[in-house]
Amino acid sequence: MCTSRWIVPPTLEGRLVRLEPLTENHVDGLQAAVRDGELWKLWYTPIPPPEEMSAFVAANRNQPRDPDLTAFAVLDRSGRVLGTTRYLNVDRANRRLEIGGTWYAQSAQRTGVNTECKLLLLTHAFEVLNCIAVEFRTHWINLASRNAITRLGAKQDGVLRQHRILPDGTLRDTVVFSIVNSEWPTIKNHLHALRSSRSEGGRVAPA
Repeated sequence: MCTSRWIVPPTLEGRLVRLEPLTENHVDGLQAAVRDGELWKLWYTPIPPPEEMSAFVAANRNQPRDPDLTAFAVLDRSGRVLGTTRYLNVDRANRRLEIGGTWYAQSAQRTGVNTECKLLLLTHAFEVLNCIAVEFRTHWINLASRNAITRLGAKQDGVLRQHRILPDGTLRDTVVFSIVNSEWPTIKNHLHALRSSRSEGGRVAPA
């Protein structure tokens, strides 16, 4: 059995954002980001409160059951931390992974940030890791997330009913989307066009 990592954590640079491997140095920035909109109060998605951010970062850097899990801090071009995202549920044998665990400060939502993050992550997945498919998963109730995934060009595979028990005891129906490698060239062009339409001279424009 191969014990080396498939994913060597990269730093990914775009016009609007930089994704760099998550470390303890990002804790203060993530605490500020999560306070922007009090994101931990969203009951349908697990986002840590400021006082739990150190533990959150530590957990994302040590996942024995998912050793290729790769968590990123999302920073704007000035170096301000906007949020975080991950490669997770990595299936090296079948060249599949999921992009998820994503959240951004409220002021960064519905801007070009998410589009560019997904463009960077998908480009690395399909063109460097040679993935066959990339998944996205979200709560059925999280309509904003479902719409954002659909706008990327991903197709819905199905719904996993009562898939997870959430911390408050409620049951989550998980919607599964994916992009496969044969679709990537078209979706890449689509994401470049979306990014261009949402930015003006390097400034992020509201959607």
